[in-house]
Amino acid sequence: MRFFAGVGLLCFAVLAQAAEVPPPEGDAIVSPDSRLEPLFTRTAGIRGGLTEGPAVAPDGSIYFSDIPFGNDSGMILRFNPQTKQTTVFVANSGKSNGLVFDRQGKLVACEGADHGGRRIVRWDTRTKKRTVVADRFDGKRFNSPNDICLDKAGRIYFSDPRYVGDEERELTRRSVYRIDTDGTVMELTKDIAKPNGLAIAPDGKTLIVSDLDNGTDRIDPTKPRPPLGVQEIVAYPLDDQGLIAGPKRRLVDFGDQFGCDGMTVDRDGNIYLSVRDESLPGVMVINPEGKEIGYIPTGPANQRPTPEKPVVGLPSNVEFGLGEESNMLYITVDQGLVRIRLKTHGFHAQYEND
Repeated sequence: MRFFAGVGLLCFAVLAQAAEVPPPEGDAIVSPDSRLEPLFTRTAGIRGGLTEGPAVAPDGSIYFSDIPFGNDSGMILRFNPQTKQTTVFVANSGKSNGLVFDRQGKLVACEGADHGGRRIVRWDTRTKKRTVVADRFDGKRFNSPNDICLDKAGRIYFSDPRYVGDEERELTRRSVYRIDTDGTVMELTKDIAKPNGLAIAPDGKTLIVSDLDNGTDRIDPTKPRPPLGVQEIVAYPLDDQGLIAGPKRRLVDFGDQFGCDGMTVDRDGNIYLSVRDESLPGVMVINPEGKEIGYIPTGPANQRPTPEKPVVGLPSNVEFGLGEESNMLYITVDQGLVRIRLKTHGFHAQYEND
């Protein structure tokens, strides 16, 4: 198992020069001569933050969030793999973070805090009409919905930590929730310090969660980072109803080093973890038992950040393409989007045949 020195959650730099990024590892996952392909880097005049939440649409295009700091509402962007052009889907995203398409082809989004909606919404991508799916549990506003995934039944699972924002928290805990197809909101677990990335195994029997406790509710890039809390990947067994049916088991323990943000899975159940660490930022690939079987660096190794030279290449989330691109892994990195072709193929519950 590989471990790393820590770094702050957010960074404000573009992807490093390809020549500075180490080659990928893991012969079963990726060819050693495969390289990251830069697709997009933010040019809009918005402040700070990062790109996040890539989601593949039924037509194979990739939607992703561009999240700034402060009053700016953020955007949802769309990358077209055919033309390699990135366009603005909506210029006011409500501070969207994690995204996923449902079986009806609607875009479901987590809207976060820091002047965002603090809710789960559904977008009609044809009309650009936004509908609120849920914004409360037990009558209290969510903290800051972050990441999201679906099961084969179309139920929505999402995490609700808080990393940024001055809004008063109404919920005293950070939890993982599920929204049933009838709109019922259910708290699945509250025994995670700060839940972030989520994924469900292809067989639907395991919920994987990243516990990414950065030690603060309000990131301030002008101040030193507070001591880190829990940094680990855990797995919960799910029963036939999609409910947690036993205690969690630890798949990865990052110790006192910075861990994983978003994640996804391939058809074999391997898990792709976006590791935000200055010693080797990248995508760690583990098998269902938690053994590391591959690593895709997204930035230079052993960086020493300064105010004038921040860390570059920090990934936030990952998503596989569809169809002929099902072995293409898209990664949101810094304030951009990159991709790399793998030997494995992604799994998307909403696009699987019954």
